[in-house]
Amino acid sequence: MKPSVPNPSASSDPLLLIDDRTVSFAAGKGWNTVVHGVSLDVGPGETVALVGESGSGKSVTAMSILGLLSARQARTTGRVVFKDRDLSLLNADEMRALRGSDIAMIFQEPMTSLNPVMTCGAQIAESLTIHRGLNRSEAHTETLQLFDRVRISDAARRFDEYPHSLSGGMRQRIMIAMALACKPSLLIADEPTTALDVTIQAQILALIKELQDEEGMAVLFITHDMGVVAEISDRTVVMNKGRVVEAGPTAAIFSDPAQGYTRSLLSAVPRLGSMKDRALPERFPVFDRETGVVQASADMPDTVVREKPLLEVEGLTTRFTLRQGFLGRVSGRVHAVENVAFTVRAGETLSLVGESGCGKSTTGRSILRLTEPDAGSVVLDGTDITALDSKGLRSHRRHMQMIFQDPYSSLNPRRSVGDSILEPLLVNRLADRSDAQGMVRELLQQVGLDPESRDRYPHEFSGGQRQRICIARALAVEPKLIVADESVSALDVSVKAQVINLMLDLQARMGVAYLFISHDMAVVERVSHRVAVMYLGEIVEIGSRQAVFGNPQHPYTKRLLSAVPVADPSRRRIKRILDSREIQSPIRDPGYRPPQRRFIDAGPDHRYMEWNDSWA
Repeated sequence: MKPSVPNPSASSDPLLLIDDRTVSFAAGKGWNTVVHGVSLDVGPGETVALVGESGSGKSVTAMSILGLLSARQARTTGRVVFKDRDLSLLNADEMRALRGSDIAMIFQEPMTSLNPVMTCGAQIAESLTIHRGLNRSEAHTETLQLFDRVRISDAARRFDEYPHSLSGGMRQRIMIAMALACKPSLLIADEPTTALDVTIQAQILALIKELQDEEGMAVLFITHDMGVVAEISDRTVVMNKGRVVEAGPTAAIFSDPAQGYTRSLLSAVPRLGSMKDRALPERFPVFDRETGVVQASADMPDTVVREKPLLEVEGLTTRFTLRQGFLGRVSGRVHAVENVAFTVRAGETLSLVGESGCGKSTTGRSILRLTEPDAGSVVLDGTDITALDSKGLRSHRRHMQMIFQDPYSSLNPRRSVGDSILEPLLVNRLADRSDAQGMVRELLQQVGLDPESRDRYPHEFSGGQRQRICIARALAVEPKLIVADESVSALDVSVKAQVINLMLDLQARMGVAYLFISHDMAVVERVSHRVAVMYLGEIVEIGSRQAVFGNPQHPYTKRLLSAVPVADPSRRRIKRILDSREIQSPIRDPGYRPPQRRFIDAGPDHRYMEWNDSWA
């Protein structure tokens, strides 16, 4: 089955035509086919979204268009026709001339795409010199104009800066400027916003749409985020396991998906506002792959939330000293966490939200004393964690566990997953080795994994399965509090839904409290009892989930919520007014003293910080 993607709106021949594309990679003495007969087209000025989960073959398909796959390791068949030219017939020099001029590509991670030893301006100027034949002075002038077009402020200063000194959103703007340098007819954007905060993602999407309207450029947009698809695409192609399973106009795909896999992707998309009339967290709907039916979310047992706080954080402050010069003179301090206070009750989820650099991860690490705070108290079930010596801290660590964003880097690759779960049981003397083995089997079963998989190693599991293993390891010591630091951010949408459902089920059964750290506002709305919004190391608004989402008071909270992509294609042509400012730097002079903050009550269990732009 090779569904093509007809373009009913195009009055001319397609700009790009992919016909029966197959890609195989060398595997031992044979070849492993990862893309099976993919066919699609992109018309002039059109945006086509190529959608699928990790491993579906969408990025490999895109890279094969530009001949970026190694000829020794990859074998391709089928046609790729661009402007009536069969790209498979071009030699290496002709393909090199095509890349970056007529067809440009933006990759997911700009830091690995930019040369770290060249300034940002020099990298774009080099492209202009090679492809457009400009001299040094002309290339410099054109680069500054490109910086202005992609809304990079203070272009002259940015020209001489290196990639590492810029934020993720700013680096992605540099990549877009580089892609647009030679005025391409087709832009291939491979997950260009996946690693970005929601506000920066909204800015990049708006920028791509605006530049597309100005230049009449076609876009092949690769993503697994259905909310982004609804925001940007005219037509959608859905891939699964290397094959196109469904294709058509985006509005039709969203309103009446024909294939079960497409329905599963859409059902797992958290929609901001869907919890408006619900007081408690809810599981995601479950897709039954056998029947092809999306089932309603199963009822969860009522979670008992105690009135007495389990965790009490007061005046928590963590700063990092910056030194420079031969004598290590203090040049400044990073005010990562500044006078943070909140409580979490047993059986409750408090979500800590904000953009990268706001201090939410440092807050989580400071509570567990993985990072030592400078001031404040952290009281867990009556014990002040900050006052404990190393021996006391070690004994209390079993009551508070952390789940990290990247499960692969938090598991020992040389240990079987069974041994990784077994270790905390033995270290904390909760069981002898014989009993602990049985507990490991029960824990794996509890998180939905085969107990017989305990002898396998982390690399033998998928990302979602590895995160389940990390959850099992955290649960092994029966903690009262789990700090989940962006624990589902790197997962595909359907796997994300499964892991969140698991966490909610475990909370209902075991009464564990979660400090859920995330920048994904739609997911936060689904899982939270209460929400705290952080900006520059401080909590600027805190309250019940219904109050913060239903009646946001602080300007920064409103900014976060307004940037969330809406999974509704009918809203695609509506231009949103976005705040293009990036988050300020938390670095202050050595003598800086934070001003006194005043909080305003907005209702029961809802307060926000009085705002003054000069404070930021």
